[in-house]
Amino acid sequence: MARSGDVESSLFPPVDDAAGVARWTVEIVETVPHDPDAFTQGLEVVDGTMYESTGLWGRSSLRAVDPATGEVTTRVDLPDELFGEGLTVVGDEIVQLTWQSGTALVYDRASLELLREHSYEGEGWGLCEMDGELIMTDGSNRLARRHPQTFEMLGAVTVTAPGYDGRLDRLNELECLNGAVIANVWQTDRLLVIDPATGRVAAVIDAGPLVEDAAAASSASDIDVLNGVAFDGDTATLWMTGKLWPRLYRVRIVAEQAGGEP
Repeated sequence: MARSGDVESSLFPPVDDAAGVARWTVEIVETVPHDPDAFTQGLEVVDGTMYESTGLWGRSSLRAVDPATGEVTTRVDLPDELFGEGLTVVGDEIVQLTWQSGTALVYDRASLELLREHSYEGEGWGLCEMDGELIMTDGSNRLARRHPQTFEMLGAVTVTAPGYDGRLDRLNELECLNGAVIANVWQTDRLLVIDPATGRVAAVIDAGPLVEDAAAASSASDIDVLNGVAFDGDTATLWMTGKLWPRLYRVRIVAEQAGGEP
């Protein structure tokens, strides 16, 4: 969901195109509290503020969060008939998807005031912005491109990963970053790093360590799935969390040790 641009080369381990899909994992840098009632659908960090979209019928919201503390500083609740999904920042505005209502909500970033709406066909899952276009998922194995002002469909690409036997559909929350799209895969502990021009998966990120830590930290109730990824430009790291998780995680991406789980 962060806009594309120059990113320190240390953000991702090197990729050997000839070796097929790279295997990476996460190294926890720090944790901060996260509202355990937040059914996280989208994250983005811009100018030191984290923007979060949450879902569930009657509980969906758009939030501004202080990433240093996890405190929700501003919150706008969606109407009960809308189920919030992914979001992205486009200039001074925020675009938030809804699941089955075919409606994208556009807000003023400073005030979180609703400005206008767009209509689209199908379901809304994840959203990010890259090079003046929106990239959107609908729960399938496709990345769709849309115009940021009109929401017109501009094209789509099917995600492929030769030699990889993991799921390539259920693409969910997105982050656009340095010419790549990072996609959560719903109901798994993994994220895919995808070339949006070709749909080819360059790497798979195993975020299992976060799932284990969040489950151990959630003594009051069960957590839901991993979902939520945002680039922190100040530290060249990623923020990750999940639905109903008690913690936000700032992580580095590192190569898996030899002999690690594929």
